[in-house]
Amino acid sequence: MKPDTIVLIHGFWVTPRSWEHWITHYQSQGFRVLAPAYPGFEVEVEALNADPTPIEELTVPAVVASLEKLIDGLDTRPIIMGHSAGGVFTQILLDHGYGSAGVAINSAPTEGVATVPLSQLKATFPVLKNPANRHRAVGFTYDQWRYAFTNTFPEDEARASYDRYHIPASGHVFWGSALANIHPGHADTYVNYRNDDRAPLLFVAGENDHLMPPRIQRSNAKHYTSHTVTEVVEYPGRSHLMPAQQGWEEIADHALAWALDHT
Repeated sequence: MKPDTIVLIHGFWVTPRSWEHWITHYQSQGFRVLAPAYPGFEVEVEALNADPTPIEELTVPAVVASLEKLIDGLDTRPIIMGHSAGGVFTQILLDHGYGSAGVAINSAPTEGVATVPLSQLKATFPVLKNPANRHRAVGFTYDQWRYAFTNTFPEDEARASYDRYHIPASGHVFWGSALANIHPGHADTYVNYRNDDRAPLLFVAGENDHLMPPRIQRSNAKHYTSHTVTEVVEYPGRSHLMPAQQGWEEIADHALAWALDHT
């Protein structure tokens, strides 16, 4: 039986609103689409910008537990797709036995993927420049967002995306993930790269992504030494915020077709 449900997991600096186009697109094809918020993020973008307390209190185990609880309540194994940090959660869920197939779009790296391109250092500098940010919710200015998320967008669309999607990110989680990639030790973003029972996984990379460049996607994929399907596809001219960039339909359709072919 082919899956009838798609779970879309958002990343940092955005909320489930960033999936708005994909939700309606997949629903129009008859799929049940779930786009859960992180715990405490079940409010609008404007509310989280006004009061970032839930962002400051975020933890990776809490996000994983909430996603597993959601999927446990489904009748069939869903297709799981995640963007950025959502790509990490997708990998963790697949490793834990969830999902019929997974798609990680411009994924952040799981534990042990130590590739750090210069563009990523520049994009994440607003968070990592100050150790005190480990205890804060850290937002981007528009210029920082433009560089990290929408560098190949037309200017008007980049500005509109900032106003519509941007929220601060958890400095605690971001710092923890960065340190885990330098000093691996079964941290929150650990996955078993040798897990032969894991569902098939596709990494989708944007050629011009400054935040999570294709080098990270290829390195992350190469860490998997299991016999399950692990593939990488790269789209030219795309920035980090691919789910909201012009031409997103091509990526959404390919991700779904790949997942259905590999379930």
